[in-house]
Amino acid sequence: MTAATLVIGATGTTGGRVARLLTERGRTVRAASRRAVPVAGAEAVRFDWYDPGTFEEALRGVDRVYLVPPVGDPDPAAVMLPFLERARTFGVGRAVLLGSSAIPSGGPAVGQVQQALPRLFETWAALRPSWFMQNFTGDHEHARSIREEGTIRTATGDGRVAFVDADDIAAVAAHALTTDGRVAEDLVITGPEALSHADAAAVLSEVTGRPVTHRRLTCEQLRDRLARDLPPEFAAVLAALDGAIAQGAEDRVTDTVERLTGRPPRSLRAHVERAWTSAVGGR
Repeated sequence: MTAATLVIGATGTTGGRVARLLTERGRTVRAASRRAVPVAGAEAVRFDWYDPGTFEEALRGVDRVYLVPPVGDPDPAAVMLPFLERARTFGVGRAVLLGSSAIPSGGPAVGQVQQALPRLFETWAALRPSWFMQNFTGDHEHARSIREEGTIRTATGDGRVAFVDADDIAAVAAHALTTDGRVAEDLVITGPEALSHADAAAVLSEVTGRPVTHRRLTCEQLRDRLARDLPPEFAAVLAALDGAIAQGAEDRVTDTVERLTGRPPRSLRAHVERAWTSAVGGR
């Protein structure tokens, strides 16, 4: 029997894409989500980070796993590390973690999970993507405010970010899950150019023909705005990340996508053009 790849968060932005790429390549995939929703060509399995009773069935017959941390949890290691210990006992030898370019190994939140991977698995990789292009075109708060108000609100100032398409993240994940032998372990994933949010607003305006502007907030204003819908401590973390961008923390471009997939990463303009064409064509 061929061992399977467990894709956690298989209904999410990167997980669904990873599951589809793997099944297209003929891999056996177990698509894990809280509602066990089927993903094309994959076996659906129920999985909940906060319900250890779902761990054993999800891990049955699995030798590698794609890890998407629980959304909005400021301490994901508390639930992820017990699962990873269990995964090791089930014979999982490879783990690929979705992290963040803003959080290094040993840092807070998912950084604590990345730090534990070398002692748990023979082969591992931590994907540390920059901010998703889908934040401007999907269901993120930015995308909603763009559609409803023509506004992007951040505390990033003139700080630049090499926004990355989730398709490119998934392609790197699929490579890390399937390549023979050892994989590069700390992979910062970016798009092809670093842009300010004002630059991004200009691209959105030009492609859609609808004016989009970047409204600058202070970190305190952003924190208070986010705290309307999020726990205060998590809102403060997110606001601080914007502050770090304003100081240049994300102003970098890496060659990870092209080096590992053999093709250049998609530009923000190309992403918006594709998303806009799809949206208009679907009306």
